[in-house]
Amino acid sequence: MAMFSYFPGNYVWNLAVDIAIESGAQIGEIEEMCAPLREAALQGADVGTVQFMARWVEMADRLSDLAEEDLALGRAFSASGKLDRAALYYQTAERMLPHGHADRMAVFRKGIDAFRRAAELGGLNRERVEISYGGGVIPGWFTRAERGDGARPTMVFVNGLDSSKEMLVWTKLGTELARRGVSTLHMDQPGTGEALRTHGLTAVPDTERWASVVVDHLEGRADVDPARIGMMGLSLGGYYAPRAVAFEPRFALGAVWGANHNWGEVQLKRLNREGENPVPHYWEHVRWVWGAADMDEFLQIAPRVSLEGVLDRVHVPFLVTHGEKDRQIGVEYAHRTFDQLVNSPKRELKIFDDRTGGVEHVSLDNTSYARSFIADWIAETFQERTS
Repeated sequence: MAMFSYFPGNYVWNLAVDIAIESGAQIGEIEEMCAPLREAALQGADVGTVQFMARWVEMADRLSDLAEEDLALGRAFSASGKLDRAALYYQTAERMLPHGHADRMAVFRKGIDAFRRAAELGGLNRERVEISYGGGVIPGWFTRAERGDGARPTMVFVNGLDSSKEMLVWTKLGTELARRGVSTLHMDQPGTGEALRTHGLTAVPDTERWASVVVDHLEGRADVDPARIGMMGLSLGGYYAPRAVAFEPRFALGAVWGANHNWGEVQLKRLNREGENPVPHYWEHVRWVWGAADMDEFLQIAPRVSLEGVLDRVHVPFLVTHGEKDRQIGVEYAHRTFDQLVNSPKRELKIFDDRTGGVEHVSLDNTSYARSFIADWIAETFQERTS
């Protein structure tokens, strides 16, 4: 299988389109938004991103207007569906803009508001959570287990470099876990989403600093089993989650959807134009995420973002998954992470291939197989249902 490539030769724009499709976009709306952008896409990843934003915001605004028409007729469920899709298009548009662009925060806020209203109007299984940290807030969406009584096992699900808690919800992994009796807290950890944009919380290599605060919060919830709290990460979360599980002993298991064993090493490859970038205006973005004033400061931080010498501290079950043809983070990094989990009592490595689909970065060519495989493994490890 291969990634859907609407814009031939422009990996970054195709990645944005594929994320949207896998998150619930309508193909006719994709065509309407993207058809006028074909010529702009030929100029590379960075040049036409403002045009990209304008087309996607136009569609999101239209959906928001149509949702208001539904509400005027008392049709809240229909309004919820349109607003959820509008939120997706707003976030896709915002993700493409350069840091500091004048429209970026306004578009981002529209997306957050549309997502919140979609949850409320649709009665969706999404509870807003805010955890105080570092003078700001780590926000999240809590999806409750749909099976089982009392306190339930719960996964903390964290972002990559350029995603958001809403994008994590749209992966539907939390939905699959809920069916199996496991709750999920989808997080905007420092360096991502609202934590970065609204509260100025930048990423740190020692992820246990904020992960431990999240565990403190979950232990205070009556609907969470404190002995069965796990952590999983997507993309750069493939670094964040293993690091946190290694240094926070209260985590009962760990999983990664895309390994990221030595992200600092990957940055040196990207400086040499090896591999693909996930977003336009890449170096501006990474400096923003890590709070680096310039490239010299960033290149001092990047080598610390590595799991070398860390994973022997993991003494709980751990799942490593990766796409065989990942063009951002090579599959060799999944093998490195797995090989170094020497003290895990139950470790598993799953490489998604052409037969299964999901061969690209975090399976964005086809998320379905990875989503169900990860959900099954977590449920089985927590001794919950898979049927």
